[in-house]
Order: sequence, then structure tokens, then C-alpha cells
Amino acid sequence: MSRRKNTNRRKKPTNQNTPKPKSTPKVTDIEYTAGISVKDLAEKLERNSSDIIKLLFMMGTIVNINTSLDDDTVELICMEYNVTPTRVEPVDELAIDVFEEDDAKDLSERAPIITIMGHVDHGKTTLLDTIRKADVADGEFGGITQHIGAYQIRHKNRRLTFLDTPGHEAFTAMRARGASVTDIVVVVVAADDGVMPQTREAIDHAKAAGVPIIIAVNKIDKHDANLDRIYSELSDMGVMPEEWGGETVFTKISAKTGEGIEELLETIVLASELEELKANPKREASGTVIEAKLDKGRGPVATLLIQNGTLSVSDPVVVGTSFGKVRKMTDSNGNDVQSAGPSMPVEIIGLQDVPVAGDLFRAYHDEKEARSMADKRKSARIEADRTQSSALSLDDLSKQIAEGNMQDIHLVIKSDVQGSAEALKGSLSKLTSDEVRVNVIRATAGTITEGDILLASASGAVIIGFNIRPSAAVRNLAAEKKVDIRLYNVIYHAIEAVESAMKGMMAPVFKEVIYGQAEVRQTYKVSRVGTIAGCMVIDGKIVSGSTVRLIRDGIVIYDGKMSSLKRFKDDARTVNKGYECGITIENYNDLKEGDVIESYGEEEVEQE
Repeated sequence: MSRRKNTNRRKKPTNQNTPKPKSTPKVTDIEYTAGISVKDLAEKLERNSSDIIKLLFMMGTIVNINTSLDDDTVELICMEYNVTPTRVEPVDELAIDVFEEDDAKDLSERAPIITIMGHVDHGKTTLLDTIRKADVADGEFGGITQHIGAYQIRHKNRRLTFLDTPGHEAFTAMRARGASVTDIVVVVVAADDGVMPQTREAIDHAKAAGVPIIIAVNKIDKHDANLDRIYSELSDMGVMPEEWGGETVFTKISAKTGEGIEELLETIVLASELEELKANPKREASGTVIEAKLDKGRGPVATLLIQNGTLSVSDPVVVGTSFGKVRKMTDSNGNDVQSAGPSMPVEIIGLQDVPVAGDLFRAYHDEKEARSMADKRKSARIEADRTQSSALSLDDLSKQIAEGNMQDIHLVIKSDVQGSAEALKGSLSKLTSDEVRVNVIRATAGTITEGDILLASASGAVIIGFNIRPSAAVRNLAAEKKVDIRLYNVIYHAIEAVESAMKGMMAPVFKEVIYGQAEVRQTYKVSRVGTIAGCMVIDGKIVSGSTVRLIRDGIVIYDGKMSSLKRFKDDARTVNKGYECGITIENYNDLKEGDVIESYGEEEVEQE
């Protein structure tokens, strides 16, 4: 008889009355950022990622540990575990720990940073060269022929730093990236030419940046110089000279002969003293990238403007998203230096990658900490490039105002005539309240240009267009820069839209949709039909029976209904880009070669 094991004897007796030990929840509240991954949420909840994945699978959602979760899903998961979630804004790793507060006792006076701007051929480059030659002896001048984008001079025992930015684009790019590098802007205006478009842009940029402006009236040695005209034109822009009772200093110079340069430098020194510019030279260096390039022999080369602290050779640095150690440092005269203090521009080598103009940099004592920060910034830059918009739409403004987050609405106004632009500016400025301020940073006549888009992008502004139509290229740039363009034909509608945004009640019922544009190549007059425009579709498509605008030199000449659309002799419903067509407009025959016909309509927008 085989012996059978009695397994029941080996079981330990269980006490049914003894309750199972409950694990007390360790986590009751968590904070999370938008788009948190399954893995990160599991860590915050002190659970296994597999538990979260299983829970979501039971809810009908298939995820993995790297899946980003929306707010509703996070709340559902937390509800299952009796945890209260709170969404918080992510820490800006791109700017973290760059400009900390310094003790007042550690601060000392620093050199002002001056940017020279102005219209093409008005003498910016000549002025910069003249100032440099006045500071550097002839024998040493060859040392600074290498262009590093910034240089520092000494004027009567005072140091002055000049930024040699290539046009307004670099200045705008730095401001768009959040860099505040300029203390004073010198706007150069040619006495024999007057105020030009880029002059206006320079002043608009300086005003938007909130820095003091000095006007340098150049070429006063020319026989056709007209100072009264310059003063009058700039006064009309709101830049009133001191001689006329205003607050802006006007200096008269000749960059070619050197006349007035001494007075200009004295004015800059005086303006900087009023600003009381200070920095702490006793800490790790931090500041901004002026320009950067990849040199075949030296690798990544960056020009840094030190805004605080002191940078030394061999310091570990994080420049933008790149880590490196300063292997060599050169000043603006081409001399090797071992250390550089506040407001000093230097060129460094030793970085792993080429940074971007406007990037922030910082030096560290600990190389491990610097590497870690570079990795954090790299991840943050990737995320920011994916989601962040430098400009705001009018709808975004209304939401932010409703949430109490917005205090200023920046606007760029463009109109068919200057009178309308001024009227809009006056009406919109009056909307300023105790909670919200309307800031019109530009109001000019003419169609919307690429310069307007760059200014709006850098300033986070909305563009208001009145009775004008931007070109396809400008619209594409606006889409790329995420700049909101609002176009109106009635001033009251523009005022109403901004007013609604200020109240946080923006709820449009209809939205205009531009189908496309066609350029008139030839015109044909046909009895009992009128003028037929032989066109080439240059953007999008032309839709039969749609509403059309006739645009001449960027100005809307007529707004009406399309009468017919033909492809050869046949009626067409649509004609796409790159194809020819014939268009007639109801009750309108004044069509000319070079005109642009814009086809558009309206689509209903669901009210929220």
C-alpha cells in the first residue's frame, strides 16, 4: 500500500478573524506638468508602471511607459488611487539659475551695452569704424579686423560696449528668445536722406524693448543736410528732440570726418549714468550669446556678452543647450585673456555644439552640474520648439485675460492710409483699463511686411490690418512665426474684437477663410459682359461664386462678388495654383495688369 502525503497537515492554520494588513497610502497629493508620461506619473504615485498600464487597458486605452497623458486621464488614474492631482507649470529649464538676485554690497558699476541701428547706407558701419579707430592705435588696429559681433572701447576712463548686430533681424531674434542685452540704442539717421522704413523699424524695436534712444544725425557735413526735416519727421513718430521740449537727445555727427563723435560718446556716458548699471563680478559668469559659428580649424566658436560675474579660462560652461570648457578666450582686440568681467564681449572655443544667437549661458564650478544642466536644457529646448509660440493670438489673449494672467496687449496696426492707422491707434489705446493696458508698438500705412511679422513675433504682438491684404509670402511667415493677423474693413469691428479679448469673452461666430490669390496678366473688354481678367493662380485656389477682393499694390481697391470663373471657355468650380483662368467681377470693370484678385469666404466657428 503506497503512502500518500497528506498535504493538508503541512498547511498552517489560518485565523479567519485576523484582518489582512492594509498598506496605508503613502501618497495623497501630487503635482504634475502637462503631458506627463506614464512612467513619471507612476513614480509620483509610488506605483509600478505596469499597474497604470493595466488600469488604462481596463478603461479601453492602450499605452506604454512613454505615453504622454492628458489632464483628464491623469485625474481618472489619481481618482482610482484616492490621490488629489494638481497641475503646475513646468520649470523653465532654459532660463533656470541664470540670473539670480545679488546682494547690493557685491554690486559694482558696469559698462553700458550700446546697439547702433538705422537704415541701410545711413552710416552705421562707418560710425562703428570711426569709434573703434578713435580708441585703438593704428598699429594695433589690425587685431580687431576679425569680426566677433561686439567690441569694447575706453572713453575717458569709462568702458563702453558696442554690439555690431547685422541689421534688425539679429536684434529681433535676441528679443524673441527673451534676451535683454541692450542698455542704450543709438539710431543713425542720414541728414540728407531723412527718416526711412528701417529707421522707423529701429525706433519701434527700441521702444518695444523699453530702452533709452539716442538719435545720431549723421552726414551733417553734406551740403544738402536738412536738420529741420529730420527733427520734424521724428517728432511725428513720437521721438521729440530736447531742443523742441522733448526727452530724446539728438546729436549731430559726421562719421566720415569724426565731427561730433566725442559729443555722441559723452551723451552715451551720461545716459548710462542715469541708468545706474551695475553687476556682480564676484560670481560665476552669465550672459548672452551674440553670435556663433562653426570654424573648420577651431570647431564651435561663440561670441559671449558677459552680463554678470567673471568668466575664466577652463571654466565649465553651459551655452544654450551645449556644454563645454573654455579652452581659449579672446577679447575684441584679438588678444588672449584669462578672465573677463561684466559687459565684456569675448570669443570662446571649447563648446561641443554651435549655440544660437540670443541663447543664455552660465559658468559653473562643478563640471558634473554643468553637464546635467546642459542635458536639462536640451530636453527643454526640444519640448519648447515643439509646443511654444513666441506670439499670441487674440483668442489666447482673451483666455489669459480671463484667467488674470495678461496685463498688456501688444498690437501692430497696418492700414491703407496713415489717417486710418492713427484713428485705430487712438481708439484702441483708449481701451486701456486698470487691469489691461493696450500698447500699440507700431501704427503705419501700407501692407503688412515681413518686418512687421518679425516685430510682432519678438514682442508677442497681434497684427491688426485695416483695408489691406498681406501677400502669400507674408502670410506663410506669419504662420511659421505663429503671429496672429486680424484683418478688418470696419474700424468698429477691430475695436470690438480687441475689446472682447480684453473682457475675456472672445467668441467669434464666423471666421474668414482665404481660398487663394490670382494675378491679373491680361484684360479683355467684351460687350454685354464687361472686363474679363486673364489670370494666373499664384496661391491656393480660386473658388467660383466666392467673394473677391481686388488688391492693387497691397491696398484693397474693391470688395465684391465673383461673377464667373472660366478655364478656357468652360465654367470651372475651382482653379488651382499654377493654372490660368478667366475671372469677371460683378459690377466692376476697372481691372489692370498686375492686380491681385483674392478669393475668400466665411466658415462658421463653433461658439464655446
